[in-house]
Amino acid sequence: MPHSMNLEQDQSIINAAAKALAERRASGAAGDLLDETLRPKCFEQAFAIQQAVAEIFKTTHNNPIAGWKCLLPTAEKTVVAPIYQHDVHIETAECPLYPSSKGLARVEPELAFEIGNDLPPRATPYSEAEIDAALGKTRLALELIKSRYQNPSEANHFDALADGLVNQGLWLGPVLNPQEDLETSRFELSVDIANGEHQQSDTLQKSAIHPNGFPKAGLYWLVNFLSAQGIGLTQGQYVITGSYAGVLDLPLAQNCHFEYGALGQFDVTFIAK
Repeated sequence: MPHSMNLEQDQSIINAAAKALAERRASGAAGDLLDETLRPKCFEQAFAIQQAVAEIFKTTHNNPIAGWKCLLPTAEKTVVAPIYQHDVHIETAECPLYPSSKGLARVEPELAFEIGNDLPPRATPYSEAEIDAALGKTRLALELIKSRYQNPSEANHFDALADGLVNQGLWLGPVLNPQEDLETSRFELSVDIANGEHQQSDTLQKSAIHPNGFPKAGLYWLVNFLSAQGIGLTQGQYVITGSYAGVLDLPLAQNCHFEYGALGQFDVTFIAK
């Protein structure tokens, strides 16, 4: 499968790769890397497989795209992947997810930007002001993490991209503190983990810093990248733009109290699907 693969000629290869990854995502299973003939060799192939997975979820599982994850692209990699409707949980007391191989919830602390008005694809780029005007609420959020590869360290970026970049869902928390001039590029993160009625809780603390500095930077890029692919963002979708503290491994069935510094706080308990 050459790097300059003709996507029409090789649609059967894309479909076969997408079918395998969609089956794993739907069941929460992980497996080996795809057969060498199905593994993507460039961004275009990986993105085509990813979007074929999205089409399977929409048409077969009635589970359309409800959001996106992204970061500003670098010379080394482009981070863009869909998040599906059935995997988005809004301020639920319990958050269902597929646990890690160690029986833990893997999550990333993020901000999620709501699309308040449609941003359909168009020939000219959207300005930052136009994108800002189309936004709704900003929420505290947790990206839910799980690879569909048994040994994720063996997967290269294109393998991961085809599989949706280890995303398994999104938990949306309370709306961002409305305070003016709120610093959103960094905050002090704390997670208090309840250990039972008569035991002291454990506390995890981290200095949380957005990987792009400005959390809307990836959002501005995403809108115009998707537009160039003929993909729009629609009202009610959410966009997350990068983890402030990497991946957190947290226990199941124990209340976790998150504080995002001055941005807000919430409680959630992770449960296994």
